[in-house]
Amino acid sequence: MRMSVEQPLWRALAGYRVLTMLYALGFFATAYDGFQRLWVAVAYYCVLFVWTLATLPWVANAASCTKRFLAADLTIALTGILLTPLADTHERIQSGGPTLPSIWTAGSVLAFAIKGGWRWAAFASTLVAVVNLVERGTPARDTIHNVILVWVASIAIGYVVEVARASERTLARALEIEAATRERERLARDIHDSVLQVLAMVQRRGAVLGGEAGELGRMAGEQEVALRALVSGGLVPESREWQHGEAVHTPGESGPDAPDPVDLRTLLVPYATSTITLSEPGAPVPLARAAAKELAAAVGAALDNVRKHAGEGARAWILVEDEPDSVVVTVRDDGPGIPEGRLAQAEGEGRLGVAQSIRGRLRDLGGDAELISVPGQGTEVELTVPKDTRTARGKAERR
Repeated sequence: MRMSVEQPLWRALAGYRVLTMLYALGFFATAYDGFQRLWVAVAYYCVLFVWTLATLPWVANAASCTKRFLAADLTIALTGILLTPLADTHERIQSGGPTLPSIWTAGSVLAFAIKGGWRWAAFASTLVAVVNLVERGTPARDTIHNVILVWVASIAIGYVVEVARASERTLARALEIEAATRERERLARDIHDSVLQVLAMVQRRGAVLGGEAGELGRMAGEQEVALRALVSGGLVPESREWQHGEAVHTPGESGPDAPDPVDLRTLLVPYATSTITLSEPGAPVPLARAAAKELAAAVGAALDNVRKHAGEGARAWILVEDEPDSVVVTVRDDGPGIPEGRLAQAEGEGRLGVAQSIRGRLRDLGGDAELISVPGQGTEVELTVPKDTRTARGKAERR
């Protein structure tokens, strides 16, 4: 159920129009004997009385207050100002006497402000100012004072209305997101307690039975990974494709030096498969866009090494940890491990996969890559990137 934050302003405007109409009639009742053409004033006040009461439904809300009504309402106010010299004496006008509509005119201007914001208010108040100066003949001090007061007040109210509408839209959007998040969490719990467990069981049983059942288990494992990524927070990868740890940019993507942070999880989700398990925090892991890309590319390079050296059937695990000052991503596999001295030998032969694709990327960001491998027990690569990559990079360059 949505509440309009501007609705009280419309109710206040309706009350203001009635009270100021009664004020104008009261002033006329106490000074009618001073008018030189009484019939002009009486005719105008009859129209003002009927118009004010008849149009109360039109100032009930923004939908009812149409442009035609605003134009007609302002026309009645301006006409009353221009009729004042015909109905009243010249001496009373020059002495600062009020116009026929008096302060009722401000209600027309305020209707413009509430309906269309400060620009509409400026337009209406400027017309009122011009007509007031024409009616008075000379720019007297009290006339200028009243004109400026109406002008400033109407524009201020129009601006407040615009801010209130923007706040209302933001609040409504926040409530919609909150409701959608709660529904997604409820569905995630139900799916986790039913569908995901069934898919995991099918994968395990298929792997044991082999043959066609094994293929069915593999497909169930892939669907489990895809569904788990979907219900874990609606993560959607950015508009790019990853090929062997390198980002292939698609049109419309921001430049690599874009300063806005991204959620690292969205870049790592595409790596999850039936043989690669991704474990990430439940909350976003913000990191500078360039640093997030490089870290994801290093993870891709580590997974490439798993496929090349441990085989297609090897399992791997990606663990994302969001520390206060850094982000740590660990890639672990159950392969045969790396023999001692093998990395140094590969670097000497010109194969720089670990040296450049992993350690080089992390070094450029001011981070670090630690590789731990025990023959027969798999390999673990721990990638650490500081959140403030610019400061860390400067320190690394000075070293």
